[in-house]
Amino acid sequence: MTNALHESNKGLNMNELVENEMAYLSEAYNDIIAFAVEYGFQVIGAILILIIGVLIANWISRVLTRFLDSKDIDTTFSRFIANVVRVIVLFCFAIIALGKFGVSITPFVAAIGAIGLGAGLAVQGLLSNYAAGLSIILTRPFKIGDTIVVYGCTGQIVDIKLASTLLETEDKELITIPNRHAVGEVLQNTFEHKMVETTLHISAKDDPRQAIQLIKTCLEEVEDIASEPMAQVGIEAFNEGTLCIGVRCWVPTKRYYQEKFRINLAIYSALKEQGITLAAPQQTVTLANDKH
Repeated sequence: MTNALHESNKGLNMNELVENEMAYLSEAYNDIIAFAVEYGFQVIGAILILIIGVLIANWISRVLTRFLDSKDIDTTFSRFIANVVRVIVLFCFAIIALGKFGVSITPFVAAIGAIGLGAGLAVQGLLSNYAAGLSIILTRPFKIGDTIVVYGCTGQIVDIKLASTLLETEDKELITIPNRHAVGEVLQNTFEHKMVETTLHISAKDDPRQAIQLIKTCLEEVEDIASEPMAQVGIEAFNEGTLCIGVRCWVPTKRYYQEKFRINLAIYSALKEQGITLAAPQQTVTLANDKH
């Protein structure tokens, strides 16, 4: 009798458990149906908005990349700009998609603005270099192969990056110039050449026209001297007992000192061969007598 009663109670408990599970599933099903009825179109609309956003962002990115490439813009910079624009377009469509669910986007915009401000202050120097790099790419004040003097540094440009410009000296030293200094400072560009400037003194008894002509002829025989601009030779100053002859010519930057030394030796040999005396500047000093 006791066993039969126990089995009967067990059967009732199982039936109650099944009924509870069925009731829970029915309630969950009804909630899903209610959610689908109430938010189904919003979800579908949000998904469609995101898909359209991805397609439009990719299309704009490709068009912008082709446009920048057609303008001979640096590849790294053009890809960077295209990706930034793509992310901005996607972000705008994501905001529109969130609005379909009635989500307030004001806190998100405020948070993003605060994060952007903090990040901007943290990388202010880097951003200024990128902005200067953009200016260099668009205005082209110099190009690879030019020789520039900027911020106390001289060298031939071997690479122009978005954040910095790389110079190489005749001694194969590499100098990295942050682009904000390349744009914000006085810049001297002699293109692929660098000026050799020499001053020499000859005796006032010698004919300066002969000396100038000899030097010009000597410079014409040096192959690596640039024809444009032309070498310049003339009387630079008058000193007591001597004439100061100035020589200016342009040689390839990568062989600046090598060519300068060769030019100086050639000028010295030509003048000596013609008997023109190289003299040191003279100065007369008068000593006052001490009458005390």
